[in-house]
Amino acid sequence: MRTYSISEAAKKLNLTVYTLRYYDKEGLMPFVERTPSGTRLFKESDIGALKIIECLKATGMPIKEIKSFIDWCSEGDSTLQQRYDMFMERKASVEAQMEELRKTMEVIEHKCMYYKTALDAGTEDIHKNDKVGSSITN
Repeated sequence: MRTYSISEAAKKLNLTVYTLRYYDKEGLMPFVERTPSGTRLFKESDIGALKIIECLKATGMPIKEIKSFIDWCSEGDSTLQQRYDMFMERKASVEAQMEELRKTMEVIEHKCMYYKTALDAGTEDIHKNDKVGSSITN
């Protein structure tokens, strides 16, 4: 079975070695084996688990809550409901973020159209009859 050093694992995950050491210090990597001299040995399954950690982090989940998830995984099937509920909460949170981003994109697309039209006309005066009068709010 292929194992990776911490620097190889960091490179595979597009993270820094410092980040992986921090995760280890915070208890997010109890699954990573060590040699007798203390060198971390990352397996493919460890890389997969770290990808889940990065996914949760990208949703805005605090490290403390990610640690709870890792602990639940270690506890086994008795925590399946907690893990499911946690992912359902994450899903709802990401859906809300996506809706906010969709609204933001609508404003940006409107402003792109506004300025493209003004550029094509050579003036913002083309928008003088718009309901909202200034380029800051249009």
